[in-house]
Amino acid sequence: MKTAVGSVKNTSIAVYFADFKEITKARLAVSVVFSSIAGYFLGAVEINFSSVLLLAFGGYCMVGASNAYNQIIEKDLDALMSRTKNRPIPAGRMSVTTAMTIAVLMTILGIVALYFLNPKTAMFGAISIFLYTSVYTPLKTKTPLAVFVGAFPGAIPFMLGWVAATDNFGIEPGTLFMIQFFWQFPHFWALGWMLDEDYKKGGFKMLPTGKKDKGTALQIIMYTIWMMIISVIPVFGFTGRLQLSIVAAIIVFLMGTVMLFFAFRLYEKRDNASARKLMLASVSYITLMQVVYVMDKFI
Repeated sequence: MKTAVGSVKNTSIAVYFADFKEITKARLAVSVVFSSIAGYFLGAVEINFSSVLLLAFGGYCMVGASNAYNQIIEKDLDALMSRTKNRPIPAGRMSVTTAMTIAVLMTILGIVALYFLNPKTAMFGAISIFLYTSVYTPLKTKTPLAVFVGAFPGAIPFMLGWVAATDNFGIEPGTLFMIQFFWQFPHFWALGWMLDEDYKKGGFKMLPTGKKDKGTALQIIMYTIWMMIISVIPVFGFTGRLQLSIVAAIIVFLMGTVMLFFAFRLYEKRDNASARKLMLASVSYITLMQVVYVMDKFI
């Protein structure tokens, strides 16, 4: 009997933990934390591991809170879409009150953790939550420009790490911001292309032309090219302490050409399979680009 009760408790804990990961979008949050830590390594003169832990904790809380607020706001729309109808709130496994408690608690903990690093880091973290929940989320059902607005909070993590390490915002974190800003357009439009039919069930307007057409594919190509250009700008010595060797710049540029290849394939074929390949290439690009930047600094 005790074993059965223990098994039920373990199952309940596993379900609660799974729902917590879902409401905070754990995989997305971890990728954002990775970007922040990469930015920290690039900005730091000396690595302080307690600061890295604070940044990781605060960053996860910021992203987790934003995602929880988002799922509270969009709970009725999530219930209409296949990919989101099993989320904790629309599926009835978590109440709005519980989700709001998680969101508020993570907001407070995140801002406090980032404030311990420095006030500027906490400020940018708070701005990202505000823009994501109060501007981007409501705009998703109003206009495709929501993706442009959402690119601002989405671009903050990479540069947030630099600000956390230096307590300064200048051309270096500004450049990191711009790299991730332009990267988001091909990434999210590829995702929007794949999920267009499902998004339309919820009334979301994610593609720039509203259609899976050549116009959307052409904009993906253009933003990919801008991303590639900005990603190698540090090699020219215009970006202060943020520098890139010629070898690293060539590697980063070649990785960008892989994304560009898949963007052209999407323009040519205009199918979901091509969009998926582009989306996966974009995920690989942002991670590997940050790894190359960090390795180039320390090797």
